[in-house]
Amino acid sequence: MISGWLSTALARRNIHYGWAMIAVTFVTALVSAAAVGAPGVFIVPLQKEFGWSTAEISSAMSIRFVLFGLMAPFAAALMNRYGLRNVTLIALLVVAASLILSLGMTQVWQLMALWGVAVGIGTGMTALVLGATVAARWFSARRGLVVGILTASAATGQLIFLPILASITEHSNWRWALALMCVMLAIAALGVLLVMRDRPSDIGIRPYGDTSTEPLVAPAPNTSPIMAAALGALRDAAQTKVFWILFATFFICGASTNGLVQVHLIPMCLDFGIPQIQAAGLLAAMGVFDFVGTIASGWLSDRYDNRYLLFWYYGLRGLSLLALPFTDFSFYGLSLFALFYGLDWIATVPPTVRLTASKFGPERAGLVFGWIFAGHQLGAATAAFGAGLSRTVLLSYLPAFFAAGALCIVAAAIVLMISNDKKVAAA
Repeated sequence: MISGWLSTALARRNIHYGWAMIAVTFVTALVSAAAVGAPGVFIVPLQKEFGWSTAEISSAMSIRFVLFGLMAPFAAALMNRYGLRNVTLIALLVVAASLILSLGMTQVWQLMALWGVAVGIGTGMTALVLGATVAARWFSARRGLVVGILTASAATGQLIFLPILASITEHSNWRWALALMCVMLAIAALGVLLVMRDRPSDIGIRPYGDTSTEPLVAPAPNTSPIMAAALGALRDAAQTKVFWILFATFFICGASTNGLVQVHLIPMCLDFGIPQIQAAGLLAAMGVFDFVGTIASGWLSDRYDNRYLLFWYYGLRGLSLLALPFTDFSFYGLSLFALFYGLDWIATVPPTVRLTASKFGPERAGLVFGWIFAGHQLGAATAAFGAGLSRTVLLSYLPAFFAAGALCIVAAAIVLMISNDKKVAAA
């Protein structure tokens, strides 16, 4: 009833309902991503309260990153089978329930089960695949811009709430910060329940930019098995070179962003005498710059060769990571890093999505990109654990940052190996 009334009200103002879908998806991605990024603030408080090592806490975050990525292709199949609204609502409730239960945890295995397994599965169901599916179903025009906006919300959500959570943690307790996350998840779930619909035909309209005059026909219910759809897409894509190039570069993308900087930048700054709130503010600044950079990347990806865009994105990110240890962690050095690195944080997603659609076709793009995104999160998991191990064994995070910077240079080189033809690689 709410969505029908809202659709009519927006139509009177000549506003397509697809923009309401973008708004609710934006909020959902923002809050879900905040749940993924928030544990980076809690590493030091958990160490102080329970005596857990950095490697132990990083192990739980690695599990979360792995499941967050591996759920992506299955999330696309679940959305095709059971609908956007149902899958998104269940995912938000799973994450909220996990965070509520974690308020009383006292053992490392509980941390791994709740923050690792449960949160990883829940947030994985609303990963970048949700935004890609909404853009494909609700927009025939401006898809690149829409993907850029929704990608920016996911990346920004992982960073922009960190100063608030860090301030609450420092002045009160990490449990109060976690309670705030639960409230935000509840608000997002309410928005999904009231506003989100599966397809434009559900409310009798066409996708934005669709000028077809054919009668509206609701698609037949999808009854294909979830595992068969997801694994079939992987089987076909894995036979092509382009899939493995995109998978490898996205693995490096995850290793150089979510798994490394998002999780370990705050503890590393503490090693250099920078207060936690100030370090969280640095990540939040990156989130703001990322919002601008990713939307700009979406605009650019509609107009320029996506291979060359990725070459510059990975190359510049690698140089910034290699230069970070030489900033002496001064205010001006870190501010310059936040600007330069933030603009490039996840600008790689729109070109990667477009290359996937170009090479594998629009019908399978969501499923194939889900597997490529799984590579992203495997890279994030590797870096999250590896950097924690480096800190525990070598007493320094710097080797992990040097390694990530070098990998980005490798990604910049291999992305140019993708051919420029637009033939579908896997029918």
